[in-house]
Amino acid sequence: MPRFEPFAGVRYDLDRVELDDVVAPPYDVIGPDDQLALEARSPYNVVRIDLARETEGRDRYATARSLFDEWLAGGILRTDPEPSFYVYGMGYHDASGNSRQIVGVLGALEAVAPGEGDVLPHEETQHKIRDDRLRLLRACRADLSPIWGLSLAEGLSELCTGTPGAPVARCTDDQGVHHRLWRLSQPAVIDAIATTVRSAPVVIADGHHRYATALAHRDERRAERGGPAGDAELVLALVCELADGQAGVRPIHRVIRGLPDGFDLAAALDASFEAVPVDGPPTALPDHMAEQGGLGLVLDPDKGRVLVPRTDGGARPDAALLDEALAGLPAHQLAFEHSLDSVVAAVASGAASAGVLLRPVDVRDIASTALAGRTMPTKTTFFHPKPRTGMVFRRLAD
Repeated sequence: MPRFEPFAGVRYDLDRVELDDVVAPPYDVIGPDDQLALEARSPYNVVRIDLARETEGRDRYATARSLFDEWLAGGILRTDPEPSFYVYGMGYHDASGNSRQIVGVLGALEAVAPGEGDVLPHEETQHKIRDDRLRLLRACRADLSPIWGLSLAEGLSELCTGTPGAPVARCTDDQGVHHRLWRLSQPAVIDAIATTVRSAPVVIADGHHRYATALAHRDERRAERGGPAGDAELVLALVCELADGQAGVRPIHRVIRGLPDGFDLAAALDASFEAVPVDGPPTALPDHMAEQGGLGLVLDPDKGRVLVPRTDGGARPDAALLDEALAGLPAHQLAFEHSLDSVVAAVASGAASAGVLLRPVDVRDIASTALAGRTMPTKTTFFHPKPRTGMVFRRLAD
């Protein structure tokens, strides 16, 4: 079962900066405009490292390392005095307006390849993204943001609740999510958490590219050292218990570009899906999708259709069913969008030939897929809310 260890975290000195000004979302949900806005908030915003820009005489990765070292040397970042676990809480309102709380533990989780142990991925990754993250990890020698794991062990949530004292860090993001961090250094508590996580598999919920990067870096360090990779055997992880309310999963929709003019997409998908017209605009599609058990097809901004699978897909997610159907289309480009409005806007503007809305995947289906040794297509799940990059870093020994 997976090792889970405390570490001496590196955190912003809150006497020097306002935390709201320096933390950021994970790198993979930051667009160009978002990056500019984050950079404008503070010269110490973590996006300047996580998505560093080239500077005179330095590539992006050398710039990132230089900034990280400067902030450490200048006291903007400080290292906690002893190894700790960090309880991380996120309070937010869901789509129905209900108040929700997610709580888990930040620690150093063993990085194991599929088949080697009980840290289990559920989604495929893309090589280009892994390469970028690996170069950044080599340069900075630090985990900047955590992966998110779901532990099948019971009792982890109970160990995280009732944390004594005020949080050591807190902030509120632009979506109104409240982020809180507590540091735990008591030996008995550390042992209880580590033992609980070690007692059952951990399913990777979010951060598959960061986890694949950690594995690649581990293997590099093993080759260099001719043995165990030291700190690189582990990766920064937020581990939550697999329980109701401990993860919110949203779909990632598809935008299809570059189909020939006049191409009848509904007819081309007919072998796999029945395209059922529905009343109302595409914004009403989610309700129809839930009622009829299908995906949503947007061909124009005024009406939509539900794509009802012609065969029982079993536990396979919409993304897998759609990928198979799209494989037979003429050459096209596929892009990903998180919001229904963005999909409709892309079709209305002519930037996209069509849009397909997917249904969210149940978190327990994610766990069963991982436990069975299978993976879902890349960009199948979008976990919400996102832990902030910059709440705590984990340095690796050189």
